[in-house]
Amino acid sequence: MAVQDNLTMRVYLSAGDIRKLTMTPRPDTVEDLIGWLEGILQLNNNFSLQYDDPDWGLCNLYDIKELPEKPTIHVIPMLVLETIPTTSAEPVFQPTTAEGNSTDTDSQADTDILSNTSLRSLPWPEVFKVPHFGTDVEYRLNEGNLKYMVDQTYITVTKELKHKILHKLAETIYEFDPYPGAKDREIVAKALLEKHPCLGRCSLMSWKKSLEFKFGNYRGDMVRIGRLEVCVNGGKRARGGGDEREPPNKGIKKARKGELNFLPHYEEKNDPKMEEARQALSNEMLKKHPHGSLIKKQMDITFAFRRKEIVNKKPDVSVVLERWPALFTESQVWCEFHRVVGTNLRDHFFGALDQLSSRLMDLFRMKKGVAGKHLTELLLQTKTTEPTAVRTLCLRGLPIILGDDPAVFFKSCSDVNESSQYNEMPVGILYNNSESPQLSPSKVGIILEGSVAMEVADVPQAVCVLFGLIYALHLDYPKCMKHTCHFIQQVMLNVGRGALPHKVQTLKDQLEL
Repeated sequence: MAVQDNLTMRVYLSAGDIRKLTMTPRPDTVEDLIGWLEGILQLNNNFSLQYDDPDWGLCNLYDIKELPEKPTIHVIPMLVLETIPTTSAEPVFQPTTAEGNSTDTDSQADTDILSNTSLRSLPWPEVFKVPHFGTDVEYRLNEGNLKYMVDQTYITVTKELKHKILHKLAETIYEFDPYPGAKDREIVAKALLEKHPCLGRCSLMSWKKSLEFKFGNYRGDMVRIGRLEVCVNGGKRARGGGDEREPPNKGIKKARKGELNFLPHYEEKNDPKMEEARQALSNEMLKKHPHGSLIKKQMDITFAFRRKEIVNKKPDVSVVLERWPALFTESQVWCEFHRVVGTNLRDHFFGALDQLSSRLMDLFRMKKGVAGKHLTELLLQTKTTEPTAVRTLCLRGLPIILGDDPAVFFKSCSDVNESSQYNEMPVGILYNNSESPQLSPSKVGIILEGSVAMEVADVPQAVCVLFGLIYALHLDYPKCMKHTCHFIQQVMLNVGRGALPHKVQTLKDQLEL
């Protein structure tokens, strides 16, 4: 019997998380399988695999050939013991090579690079928690709060006390966002007065204004110590400065789509090491079966280096494809989105889409006018409840109901590989429609800057991967799908905290979310 080209497996993560996954092509080694699972499930590499043998029960997986046709695979977390630093005066010896160098040099260098990379892991909190201001300040504030409770009198906020409070607040805000808006500063000021009402001698607006000036100074301090995410805008002149540099609000580079790690900081002295890692990644991708675990590790290490290159230089997609080919694989699209946003794109996208599908289809049926006519045509093509067809219908109908222009974004052709006629198409989905209807095309390509950047299995997968690439490559939302992209970002994925566009807010209300 011929060996199957794919591997369909039941992956057991926990009693409440059991998934059916298919890996294409079939892995050649256990390491390839582990690397693929890391990318799909957003796991770290500290785990091993076991499988259910039909004769012997649960066994460790050492050889991929041992797997049955449709295996059940158990992901087993591995305990990682941290090294406890020695406090004795005796020297600690490491094994050395013949040249006298430590055998742990390379791995330690990688650890140093990772430790020099500052990544945010939490978005702006729904409820801002006022930080601890230090023993001296907290003592004075507690005394002031007790006195306020007794006779409603405020404490005198000295210059020194106000400086300490504002500095700690600015430091805390920066951990979430280096460019907070006016509403964010108002939330912080309100939280401060709610926790410490004794500070009410200065009004809410006064604290908000003081926080604005203090945070501007704090951001200036971050520029002086070389934080990349603010250094990139450090040359902007002040308003009314009178010099000939760019105006203050023109070309400011900052997170606009809910990115947690828009431009993470790292030590630029590591650039040569990063370039070596990038070259190793390119060489690995030339292999017929690249090592998935190695690729993920190196992509993690080079993230800040890669992000700086993409955000600052804005290279063409063809240049990024040549320098970072691993970025154009599905598993690394998921990983890169998680690095930038801190969210599992694939799970959240399809989970939200499946949850909304029935309500969206009901809304499609009720729609009248020109939009209703187009939606009816799509509904007539869906003669099955097969999940992929339903997902495709929702994604094809969503831009219509939001007033976007999907005809510019979704294009059909007889051969996806011959798409030269779409050289002027900046971003879009190209599907083979010669043998299959619109909702079930036989082949789907992702168009970036007029060429096919990736090929995927179906339209829903293409939309999800393309959305991830927009973040990974620092691209703007296509104008023809602006409202649809905002709906995916803020409603489906719950990423970002800006006000919703009117049409998106209306649809959200209609769906009763």
